[in-house]
Amino acid sequence: MKGNITRRDFLNGTQVAIGGSFFMPSQNLFGTSSFSLPNDYYPPALTGLRGSHDGSWEVMHSKVLGKQWKKSKYEEKYDLVVVGAGISGLSSAYHYKKTHPEAKILLIDNHDDFGGHAKRNEFEVNGETRIGYGGTEAIDTPSSYSQEAKSLIKEIGIDVEKFYEAYDQSLYSSLGLGKGILFDSNSFSEERLVTGYNKVPWKEFAEKTPMTQKAKDDLVRIWTEKKDYLPILSDEEKYELLKNLSYYDFLKDYVKVDQQILEIFRRWGMSFWCVGIDEVPCTLIQNYDGGMPGLDYTLKRSGYRGDEPYIFHFPDGNASVARLLVRALIPGSVPGSSMEDVVLAKVNYSLLDGDSTTKIRLNSTVVDVSHTNNSSAVDITYVRKHDVHTIRADKCILACYNSAIPYLCSELPKKQVDGLKYNVKIPLTYTKVMIPSWKVFADLGLDFVYYTDAFYKQVELAYPVSIGDYKFNKSPDESMVLHMCHSHHSKDIKGPDQWREGRRRLLSTPFSVYEGHVKDQLDSALGGGGFDSDRDISAITVNRWPHGYSYSNDLIWEPDWENEESKPWVIGRQQYGRISIANSDAGASADTNSAITHGIRAAQEALSI
Repeated sequence: MKGNITRRDFLNGTQVAIGGSFFMPSQNLFGTSSFSLPNDYYPPALTGLRGSHDGSWEVMHSKVLGKQWKKSKYEEKYDLVVVGAGISGLSSAYHYKKTHPEAKILLIDNHDDFGGHAKRNEFEVNGETRIGYGGTEAIDTPSSYSQEAKSLIKEIGIDVEKFYEAYDQSLYSSLGLGKGILFDSNSFSEERLVTGYNKVPWKEFAEKTPMTQKAKDDLVRIWTEKKDYLPILSDEEKYELLKNLSYYDFLKDYVKVDQQILEIFRRWGMSFWCVGIDEVPCTLIQNYDGGMPGLDYTLKRSGYRGDEPYIFHFPDGNASVARLLVRALIPGSVPGSSMEDVVLAKVNYSLLDGDSTTKIRLNSTVVDVSHTNNSSAVDITYVRKHDVHTIRADKCILACYNSAIPYLCSELPKKQVDGLKYNVKIPLTYTKVMIPSWKVFADLGLDFVYYTDAFYKQVELAYPVSIGDYKFNKSPDESMVLHMCHSHHSKDIKGPDQWREGRRRLLSTPFSVYEGHVKDQLDSALGGGGFDSDRDISAITVNRWPHGYSYSNDLIWEPDWENEESKPWVIGRQQYGRISIANSDAGASADTNSAITHGIRAAQEALSI
């Protein structure tokens, strides 16, 4: 691996998982002992190891390992306390405040920024600010949102129709760019970059690959053959078979492709499902717009996006959705008045925990939530800068991870706890790489590179979106924020256990290892075009999410639940006394629609008390 990059400002540390030793930060990283933040506080500009950063996870991990904190006499009283200032928590506070505008509300979060997984990354390069998304990336298929979620995004100022103009859908294709595959040397005869996937004729593409002749012929066949591989079955019978048959087994047993074809696609959907194709049913593959062949003439395609393109994307992903919610909750904290000006707005973090009736308290980890003796209120105990504080609320909404809730609220009945624990969060890493020019991609004809077997599954150019005064750099001579995604793949571990293993690995991997893989993989794919990572990388931000995507309930092992009420996540999200639960986990869906919808549901439950 190449030497370390010096052009950055970040805290570099090594994390270890639950079960090993861990450190508590010995330095006070967040200014004074008061709750207010300094005027120059601005976490989006930090690079290095972000996402679940150092200081955000250690207290909760020690709680899981059995550490206790004594509840003190409460210091503050609120009408509503929301644990978690991600999009779901912000949505619940927003909805509650619509009914009770004068309500005193506190949102409390263990991270140094609001938004949860909707993380904003900023870079300064060539005298300009470039913006990337460190987590939740888009308002995916807004037409499918619940009516409650549709209303909320409209109320905070988002007009999704404006993205049709803001997002340049033809830019990369107009430059002749497309996808490439970097074949690895373990499964193929050599490591080789091949461009033109799904762009040039398939025989031409196949001949450039380092595959056997049998595999080359099979690749052309599965892309060009108009064949129903289950001709004697009805559509209903096909669906019943294929919903329980993995794409891997379909290609192997029904299409009968060479093993090298299986190795091409084994990790193809890792950034989407975070499992290999041996655990993804064919019915999901057919509805996934991702370039995976063989099913078109066997199973009817419904398409989960319908006719809606994947363009509803702010430059910082859904961090702008979070910013618009904060603007509505705490006037003056996010300057401006529109979805256009929020992109370049400079958040005044010093106002988040100020004089407003709604406050957001960052860098604070909740360790206990319990009803008072007479159940007339809820006490919330949290740790901030090693100090323990207790606050009291008439009502509480837990908008944190399902997996954390049983450790915070010991009162919950066992059936509900079991429902909450069913959700195993999916670990992954979104890494943003700032380069001063993307000319090498243009010269090679690439906007995306897929790695058949590497630490990062892909590298891709940023979404070409310009909103308000923020303009996308359309010239290859200008700077670019690259996106790289890592999700650990285990061939020998199946089901949710592979995500537990992936989380352990994620937390025990230092920044230097992520950095090394970035440099090695970019050099491997782009070196032929003259790219040199030591020279051509300006900064790296690693957004590490050991508890990332919500549990995916549509993979090969998931049972057929008798009814909606029997699903574990439905049981887990039930209101308990004055405590409600809001998060995307509550809908077993890692998307903003689920986060907003269940945030509003939890707020409605709180309002009903």
